[in-house]
Amino acid sequence: MFKDDVAEIRVGNTGAACTDESKGGVPLMTVMQAIKRGVDRHGDKPAMAVERPLPPLEGKSAPDSAPLSQWKTWTWKQYYSDTRSAAKGMMKLGAVQFDGVNILGFNSPEWFMAELAAMFLGGKAAGIYPTDTCEQIQFKTALSDGSVAVVDNKAAFEKYQSIVDELPYLKAIVAWEYPEVADIKRKDGSVVKCMTWDQLVELGAKEDDKALEKVMEATKPGNCGALVFTSGTTGHPKAVMLSHDNILFEAYVVGISSLKMYGEKLEQERILSYLPLSHVAGMMVDIVTPILVTAFKTGWVTTYFARPYDLKAGTIGKRLLAVRPTLFLGVPRVWEKIAEKMKAVGAAMPDGLKKNISTWAKGIMLEHQKNCLVGGTGETPWGFTVASKLLFKAKEALGLDQCKFHVSGAAPMARDTLEYFGSIGININECYGMSECAGACTWSEDQCHLWGSIGREISGVEVKILIPNEDGEPQESELAVDPFAPTEAQQGEVCFRGRNNMMGYLANPLLGEEHVAEIKKKNEEALDAHGFLHSGDKGSKDLKGMFRITGRYKELIITAGGENIAPVPIEDTIKSTCPMVSNAMMIGDKRKFNVVLITLKSVGATGEKPGSDELEPSVLPFVTEGVTTISQAMNDEKLIKFITEGIKKTNADGNCCPSNASKIQKFTILPLDFSVETEELTPSLKLKRSVAEQKYSEAIDKLYESKDLYMPFP
Repeated sequence: MFKDDVAEIRVGNTGAACTDESKGGVPLMTVMQAIKRGVDRHGDKPAMAVERPLPPLEGKSAPDSAPLSQWKTWTWKQYYSDTRSAAKGMMKLGAVQFDGVNILGFNSPEWFMAELAAMFLGGKAAGIYPTDTCEQIQFKTALSDGSVAVVDNKAAFEKYQSIVDELPYLKAIVAWEYPEVADIKRKDGSVVKCMTWDQLVELGAKEDDKALEKVMEATKPGNCGALVFTSGTTGHPKAVMLSHDNILFEAYVVGISSLKMYGEKLEQERILSYLPLSHVAGMMVDIVTPILVTAFKTGWVTTYFARPYDLKAGTIGKRLLAVRPTLFLGVPRVWEKIAEKMKAVGAAMPDGLKKNISTWAKGIMLEHQKNCLVGGTGETPWGFTVASKLLFKAKEALGLDQCKFHVSGAAPMARDTLEYFGSIGININECYGMSECAGACTWSEDQCHLWGSIGREISGVEVKILIPNEDGEPQESELAVDPFAPTEAQQGEVCFRGRNNMMGYLANPLLGEEHVAEIKKKNEEALDAHGFLHSGDKGSKDLKGMFRITGRYKELIITAGGENIAPVPIEDTIKSTCPMVSNAMMIGDKRKFNVVLITLKSVGATGEKPGSDELEPSVLPFVTEGVTTISQAMNDEKLIKFITEGIKKTNADGNCCPSNASKIQKFTILPLDFSVETEELTPSLKLKRSVAEQKYSEAIDKLYESKDLYMPFP
């Protein structure tokens, strides 16, 4: 697919797939038309708010949030007006229809407006991962024909400054937190204009509206509005092209059809924006869904912004307490971190009546949550009302007491984490999807959920589990009788079709014929002739219509004996049975048996950074007194015994280890956690198995040579 292509809309005759609102369909429009509809309905209501100036981090602590009334706020009308001015400013700087606008920085109102301004001028927004190197930034900007780069601070500005000679199409750099910008002269004498965000808006406000209106009217729902770069576990990342219709259909179905209680009343809904906006989840939940809810439902949405250091400093809880969101999306790692802190508080509570009452209330609530799973009785246990009132304080302490919907995505959630939150009255719903389908294609709701499942297909989207027949042609697999123990005949590739499926991966002829040929091949592999997107994930569908991911075809371990093993369920079980383990990576491809690399939870480990040698406080109960570091723990008999027992329990669990060939035989503990910075994780925190295996190849070889179950790291 090329930048000026217009995708054919995959419209259905009935339901969400059609375009008739009276039939429950999602109307055909552009993002610009959608936000204008919201402005007409709720223009005077707050759309965005951020703390300005940013309170600095003081050591490892951060000041509490100021009252929300003191945050810098944009109404929906101001949001729309500033976005139009920014778009006109970009056009004045040389941006034209179908250009890319690349955005590098932490979540902010300017990020939102830059994203939408790119669409307003008939182009496409293309977020850059904050962890990207200059080489990666150069490739993504060139691939997207980026004419304007919008950045937050000095570090981001200097990354672009260092590569302007390799980006001849780049016209301007705009910074929203770095006022000391100055034009940059290239070696060939050409100049890259540089200015602040306020200067850009001021520049555009002086321009006539006619040129902008003309290009907005010329933009079709099938035009590309956003690029989302894949994580790129190997080679260069691909740019997923999402049309205006892809984006709006997805946000409409999720924000209006699935979140039925959201925006129902004439009142404010609140979101806390903190997950990277360069990922599809952040873009859809934080930017697009609020537009659709405000445009089509009774209420309106206000997005509040976390501080840039909140995740790294562990202070996101303070922002939750200030904002008290009515919708909260967290990746599993975020939920796990919250659970760990809550458990630590509970463990520190002295034995006595208060602790006994708390334990009783959690037991009652957990029983109720289990009864509410698909196939459960739905019964409310005796004492439920009292338990609910007692546990409401736990929700208040988290800042989630007004939250109507809790959701997790990007990776499977461990069952013990789901159960923990269930025990305090918080049901976390899991969804499944990818950048290629604009977010989610399956969704769980409070009224229909099963822990360990990814829910049912969303309205207007077909999801099928396909498996080759005798002739090699795809056919639907059998339905799983036991959702947690599907047979091979009941598993296949998860494939989906709908208006949310991408236009394709972007090809740029300026990058050469070989590049175009490669992208063409990737598109043919991803989207079949029937419009189904092939995920590469292995999954099943049970008799009640609930889907479950059982593995990933590219991650399957094929043993020397030829048996296929899904490592993720085994790794997840090890982590759930061993609370001190941060990451577990199973090795066994073309080997006689399986081993596993273990990392421990450490202070400062965020996924983006590997952390320090110091063990997290939650690990200390599992090590000998006096052991406080990973270096010491790697030789600690008490810890090794805990992990050994956890691996034995995992091996005995027939749900994840259905055969002897899938069992773990040996393990070692690595001196550092996996992270984006050390390149074992992608920016979306997916494990780069080949990178990690190559990096620790010497240790792996020695592990296979070892005669012991546990081998100290070399």
